[in-house]
Amino acid sequence: MSRPELQSDISYTKGLAALALFVVMAAVVFAADFGPAQGFPSDANVTESIGYAMFNLDLGSVPAEGFLVAFLLIAVVLDVALDGALYLAKRENEDDETLTALIADGGRTLRRTVADDGADGDETHGDADDDGGDR
Repeated sequence: MSRPELQSDISYTKGLAALALFVVMAAVVFAADFGPAQGFPSDANVTESIGYAMFNLDLGSVPAEGFLVAFLLIAVVLDVALDGALYLAKRENEDDETLTALIADGGRTLRRTVADDGADGDETHGDADDDGGDR
């Protein structure tokens, strides 16, 4: 039985560089002065203020910056991601017709279409034991 062997010619420079970067970032965080905790007034509605700040409305009880541009950018990015997922979910067959990968009826329509293409005029559709229910 053979045992795995450790490599003896390993370069530790990348690991040491990552460790040095961690030490520098930890030193910066520990040396930073964040000031005293601010808190919110007891009668402030923070959730309502966040909702108003998202649409650049100054109606909340807690003053905040506007986040309309960030909100719209996130909406566009999520829309592009959804469109990309739908594009990738489509596939093409040999006749350059697009078929969606997700078929709502469990593929029965696709099976009938393929059976009709191979039947050459035969009127039978699908299997004899197909009762139309889910499998």
